[in-house]
Amino acid sequence: MAKSFSAQVDERIAAYKKRLTATFRGAAQDLANEVKKPKSEGGHMPILTGALRRSLMASTAAMPGISDAEDFPNNDGQITLTIAGADIGETIYLGFQAAHARRREYGFNGTDSLGRTYNEEGNGFVRLTAQRWQEFVDANAAKAIRAFP
Repeated sequence: MAKSFSAQVDERIAAYKKRLTATFRGAAQDLANEVKKPKSEGGHMPILTGALRRSLMASTAAMPGISDAEDFPNNDGQITLTIAGADIGETIYLGFQAAHARRREYGFNGTDSLGRTYNEEGNGFVRLTAQRWQEFVDANAAKAIRAFP
């Protein structure tokens, strides 16, 4: 028996919602993975101790705050779960908690509050990754179309 027109429309709407959700979550996860990719692997993240990289957190409530901690646990699971639970229309905040994240992103020239002098170039790991957002969306949209025809 042939499906009614309204049943066919409902099926298409359901497939499009699945595509949209998969694209949104997949692109956010790709961005989170890429922003942490070390320079040694083709990314822009400087790695000395790994604390900066591990300090990335995700939230749908607010931007993660800066912490005074010097080391951080691996937050990959927390990031993945936050993204996987995000609904279309929600904002996914990705933020580094390490206090030195801003210096690593933008660089720092001068003397800090402890009297140490620096002349460091920025790495731009956040800005350069954010510029690729459309690339992440396009790649995940193509995957979603194949997954939910």
